[in-house]
Amino acid sequence: MRLTQLVTKTLREDPPEAETASHRLMLRSGLIYQVAAGVYAYLPLAWRSLRKIENIIREEMDAAGGQELMMPALQPRELWEQTGRADSMGEVLFSMEDRRGRPMVLAPTHEEVVTSIVRANVQSYRDLPVILYQIQTKFRDEPRPRAGLVRVREFDMKDAYSFNADDDSLDDSYQAMAQAYRSIYRRCSLPVLMAEADSGAIGGKDSHEFLLATPTGEDTVITCRGCGYTANAEKAEGVYPEQEAASELPLETVDTPGVKTIAALADFLGVATSQTLKAVFYAADEEVVFVTVRGDLEVNEVKLKNSLHCNDLRLATDEEVKEAGLVAGSASPIGITQVRRVADPSITQGSNFVVGANQPDTHYRNANYPRDFEVDILTDIALAQPGHLCPRCGTPLEATRGVEVGHIFKLGTSYSEALGAMYLDQEGQQHPITMGCYGIGVGRLLAAAVEQNHDERGIVFPAPIAPYQVHLVGLNLTDEAVAIAADKLYRELWDSGIETLYDDRPDQAAGVKLNDADLMGLPLRLVVSPRNLRNNAAEMKGRTEEEATMVSLEDVAGEVRSFLQSA
Repeated sequence: MRLTQLVTKTLREDPPEAETASHRLMLRSGLIYQVAAGVYAYLPLAWRSLRKIENIIREEMDAAGGQELMMPALQPRELWEQTGRADSMGEVLFSMEDRRGRPMVLAPTHEEVVTSIVRANVQSYRDLPVILYQIQTKFRDEPRPRAGLVRVREFDMKDAYSFNADDDSLDDSYQAMAQAYRSIYRRCSLPVLMAEADSGAIGGKDSHEFLLATPTGEDTVITCRGCGYTANAEKAEGVYPEQEAASELPLETVDTPGVKTIAALADFLGVATSQTLKAVFYAADEEVVFVTVRGDLEVNEVKLKNSLHCNDLRLATDEEVKEAGLVAGSASPIGITQVRRVADPSITQGSNFVVGANQPDTHYRNANYPRDFEVDILTDIALAQPGHLCPRCGTPLEATRGVEVGHIFKLGTSYSEALGAMYLDQEGQQHPITMGCYGIGVGRLLAAAVEQNHDERGIVFPAPIAPYQVHLVGLNLTDEAVAIAADKLYRELWDSGIETLYDDRPDQAAGVKLNDADLMGLPLRLVVSPRNLRNNAAEMKGRTEEEATMVSLEDVAGEVRSFLQSA
């Protein structure tokens, strides 16, 4: 491809809206174009990289026994109502009506349709196991699109689904997919963490995320150096510091004028935050819920949502709190009966806590559970934090930021039961098919590759997914001899099967061309110039190398092949 013909434009300055390195560099290098918030066009350079990523994915999916198909993005809403996800997906689900008034959705994922397909085509245990996959566009009405291709409203995704006779067979498919994912990331030069994760709206009993560690990631990953335990913060468990229990003392009130926060309360009374109980108010499907956790801990909203079995969870508004008869800043579950009460077991780890007295500027000392108050649900809702101890080996936990580049789920039989996907066993007995689901965001994977591989000059594309292998730069192309030599070399490289992008712009300065080559980040740069041509040579430089070497024009193709084979 000649750069004069390529539909792209590089930018000298960082776009002001770019939040991350990948977003900034993909806009600057002309890989993507923003059409609307969370909606991007893949320009030719990005599209070539995406196709290479897709080819890697297809090869690994096929090797793991997958069969590729294509399912519609437009689906009848009734399918989603049968599984209950029309409500559980909430406002993320794009909904519409066709001209006959029939409710439709734009699919964010394809469990419903693929289960219907298998229901129509699988009858016996002899037809199982089956793994089906596709690479297709998905739609999610994200409330806060961010970071370029990391969180968008329209995106390309590889989604695979396994159908098995039982849990043991599902385990085999699950492990095969996990290994295929490892191979995909390795071939894309992405070092990932495989972390235990929450299943969210997809459902299922077990799931794992594949995360790329990056300071700009939107996920927190909890890890243990001792045993390798790795989990998304939404799923992670931790053993928090023990609080010594003393003899229970009588409940007493204390004036706390103007004190509204746990930190201020602990400072005012001269106690540790772990000696207090924190009250947080949530709206769960519009029902106000009173949540209590030890003052040195934070609420894990994913765990809380799962314990409440609600579709929507958010912090309650000041008005909702007031209408429920609760006193923000001075609340506790003592005497509270008008709302549902949820508490973390940390309230049992210690004694004589400081809590709100449910009246302004007043708190209680020496509150104890269950002597002074009751709760409706007592379950783990605390957020694991660095410094907490690993639940497996006791080593202090650590945390890192990461971006999710894949997610796999053990779904079980919830979808097959809801949609009637059954099979007959050897005795002729009917059973629901056991399912798994496996997703990779293709565009997000490209963004992650850029996030992981860049320097101060621009992108450093891993060779397997670079849009082109070689960036050929012609300098001073008004010199006819240089133009002829560069054009000849361009054709020779393509004839040798080497994908080459040729900067044939006649009116750009050498510095602009070399800067653009670094910005676009192809693995190898070749320069043809009047000085090099006098030596019948071209300058060759790998993207990460500091120094260039001179190669005879007759040897360029062979030298390039050797470089790429070792890249």
